[in-house]
Parts: sequence; structure tokens; C-alpha cells
Amino acid sequence: MMTEKERAGRAAAHAVEDGMILGLGTGSTVHFTLLELKVRMDQGLRLQGVATSQRTEILARELGIPILPFSAVDRIDLTLDGADEVDPNLNGIKGGGGALLYEKLVAEASDKVIWVVDHQKMVDTLGRFPLPLEVVPFNLEKLWKKLENQGYHPRVRMQAGEPFVTDAGNRILDLHLQAISDPEGLHRELKLMSGVVETGLFLHMAEEVIEGVGDTLRHHFRK
Repeated sequence: MMTEKERAGRAAAHAVEDGMILGLGTGSTVHFTLLELKVRMDQGLRLQGVATSQRTEILARELGIPILPFSAVDRIDLTLDGADEVDPNLNGIKGGGGALLYEKLVAEASDKVIWVVDHQKMVDTLGRFPLPLEVVPFNLEKLWKKLENQGYHPRVRMQAGEPFVTDAGNRILDLHLQAISDPEGLHRELKLMSGVVETGLFLHMAEEVIEGVGDTLRHHFRK
């Protein structure tokens, strides 16, 4: 029996049309999207992909999905990606896998964005999942102190006992906020802080969310 993640992830692959340039997201749900894309390619589907992380690129190449560098494309037809939280307005938090910067760049270059999630990722209010900030290493400690003083409860993301390093060579601070009452205002505030490269708030980007719910699917569309 398929998990909710697998059901949603594989369903998203059937939104892909022949000849598309496809943004390939990062994460456990999109993993199943890539596997289903391989099935469809074996049946004759033609596509080219732009990967949002080194991890995704490695898997895509193993599956035989042709990969283009981001710099080589003007526009991307469709991006399929996961999300860590999604609210009723289809705003989301992303970056749990550490690929938020490249995920946002690819999404902004896309004509359409679809997210795939299990039902636990749908929330009334964003913020229970820690909000990632990608920051430059040079200002990591000073940003941590500033965010701590503002009550945002930052933590340096660690991996194997060392600060996590993104594909762009940056670090991540996770803000433990519990609830975000004004996502747009918070995004603007954080982006204006020197040393913040990008926030994990993805606002007004996804046009559709495919949610795995038990053994069925729910489709949510941005109003």
C-alpha cells in the first residue's frame, strides 16, 4: 500500500506534458515524483529537468532524466516540489532539506508550481515547523544574536556536529516561532537584515497543492 507521500508524489508526475522543462524539487515526497517520471519516460515521455539541489540532480541522473543548468534556461514550464507546511492560502514554509535558496530561484522562474505533501503538512497557520533562513557564514553569529534578542529563538542547523552547509556554501538558522501571524511582513523584515540570503517563506508561489490523504488525494488551488 502506498504512503500518502508516495501517492501524492507519483500523482504529480502525471501533470507533466511531453517536451516540458521541469523544475525538480528536493525532499522525500518529490523522490517519488522522480521515480514516476522515470516510469513515464520509459513509456515515451520527453522532458528536461532543472534540479534544485545536488541531491536531486544525482538521483535524476541515475534515473536517466536529462538535467539542464539553471543558467541555460529562460523559463521553466512547471516545477514539482514538496513543502514543510502549507496554509489555506497555499503559502508555505520550505527548506527543511536545506535547499530553500535554489528551490525559490527555480520556482520564481517557473510558469507553474505544484507542491506535493502528505496531510500532516496542511496547517491553519504557518510557524510550528521551524522557519529556515539561509545566511552568509561571515554574519552567522551576529544574526543569531539579533534574532535571539527579537524573540525569534534561532538555532544553527547542525549536521554531523558541524554547521550545516547549503549547496551555495551558506549556513541555515532555524527560527522556532510556533505561529506566524503575518508571513509577508515577517519575510520583508528578515530579508532586510544584512547577511540573510533568503527565507523559507514561499508566498504566492504554488498554484496547486496535491495532498495525500489516506488512500486518496486532495487538490488545492490558489484562489
